[in-house]
Amino acid sequence: MSEAQHPYALLSQDRLIDWLESLDIDTDYRIYPLNSYENRVYRVGIEDSQPIVVKVYRPGRWNEAQIREELAYTQQLSDDDISVVPALEVKGDILHERDGFFFTCFPMRAGHALELDDPGKLYRIGQMLGRMHNCGQLDAFITRPHLSLIEPIVQAQQFFSASDLIPDSIRANYLSTLAALEGLMRPFQAVLETTDQFRIHGDFHAGNILTRDENILLVDFDDTVMGPAMQDIWKLLSGPETEQQQQLNELEQGYQQFRAFPRTEVKLIEALRTTHMVRHNLWIARRWSDPAFPFAFPWLGTERYWGEHLLQLREQWANLQDIEL
Repeated sequence: MSEAQHPYALLSQDRLIDWLESLDIDTDYRIYPLNSYENRVYRVGIEDSQPIVVKVYRPGRWNEAQIREELAYTQQLSDDDISVVPALEVKGDILHERDGFFFTCFPMRAGHALELDDPGKLYRIGQMLGRMHNCGQLDAFITRPHLSLIEPIVQAQQFFSASDLIPDSIRANYLSTLAALEGLMRPFQAVLETTDQFRIHGDFHAGNILTRDENILLVDFDDTVMGPAMQDIWKLLSGPETEQQQQLNELEQGYQQFRAFPRTEVKLIEALRTTHMVRHNLWIARRWSDPAFPFAFPWLGTERYWGEHLLQLREQWANLQDIEL
């Protein structure tokens, strides 16, 4: 698909202004794109008022009911005094559709990505996670999916068996590695299915936790799903194993102020990490027709990248075999 054919090629500044004017929002014509690949997000200046953020959802990814579940969950968290940014109600609704695009407006909030080397902040994040998960258990998603360890691996096998983004010299090894991982992950999937699952953030990493002075703000619930608590914890761990254990301990101490910490789910971390690696790679490849992706990830089709990715998956294979379920 060429750049001109991609749906986002239709998303001009004039079109966005027209959409906002149809909601009686008068912009000052200052529109700045913010960092986002999956969706398109803009800082929009407003006449005689504070700027807003407009999020335009990627067509075809989530349907209206799924987007509304995301927005309703975020609002419920805000109502529970958890520091998130709920959507603005404009002309009686929080979600709007124009020209085949869903979009919503948010108040502008600024901050910097969380530094994971601050034990005090990790403790506070643990507290916020405990409160967020308490709220997440109050209801269940009806249309949003459940997290799966197997489904992304199966999808990757199907996609890359015919994709020209993977070099022919690596394709067979990659597909056989995915097939082996699929079999190895099935016992972990069985454990996951017996684990308590509820509404979670889904992509809880440092980039989605903003800090400003002493304030901490949780953002970007686009990947919210039904899943285990550990999915919102493991991405906060980095560095050598000893450092990760210290980080986990800080998170646990904060989390336990509000609910029991899911220690029994620690055995799922490497499985969750493995699935994420496969899913992330598949996500980039599936979005290749979006001009933003070849620009941001120019190395995807190289033999060096695929060789390193294959090596990482084989290392995960070894890690998974050492875990007792």
